[in-house]
Amino acid sequence: MNSDRSLVLVFEGWDAAGKGSIIKRLTQALNPRGYKVYPTPAPTPEEKAHTHLWRFARSAPAPGHIAIFDRSWYGRMMVEPIEGFCTEEEYSRAAGEINLFEAAMHHSGIIVLKFWIDITKDEQLKRFNERAANPLKQWKLTDEDWRNRDKWDVYEKYVDSMIMQTNTSFAPWIVIEGNDKKYGRIKVLDTIVDTLKEELD
Repeated sequence: MNSDRSLVLVFEGWDAAGKGSIIKRLTQALNPRGYKVYPTPAPTPEEKAHTHLWRFARSAPAPGHIAIFDRSWYGRMMVEPIEGFCTEEEYSRAAGEINLFEAAMHHSGIIVLKFWIDITKDEQLKRFNERAANPLKQWKLTDEDWRNRDKWDVYEKYVDSMIMQTNTSFAPWIVIEGNDKKYGRIKVLDTIVDTLKEELD
């Protein structure tokens, strides 16, 4: 980005929704010196010794740069409470803390866009089975993916609550209809381009 503004892109969604392929298509058109992709594995002991948002705040982009999060701080509002990785009290604070975190980024000049890549339960099963049958993609499918699928209805309730509580004017959620992969990728790219035109012109 040729600007003193910077950009944070958050990608969340169902397993096999296509987050990785969207990020791949997006970054193909970017100068590699101007962006960084941050996957979000389990926190390290050092990260656990700090507040929940500390490891993400360290990754805030410099002016003119882009930070892309392949999953993000929103684990605190989905997988962590469902799997018992945070307390009920920590979960109850999460939306307020995240809104303040994103507001701080906004006020510092960072443009924040959050994408939820949505697919149907049937489409996910189709993609799981395709992965299982493809020797080159079997590594993408884990026992955890199947366990999470069994909890689809529970996850759906947490996702709905997450989006409702953290959809703000300064850090909006954009729901991407991902059953059609090509359509989903184009909608993400169009949204980013339109937002940057509006913010930077």
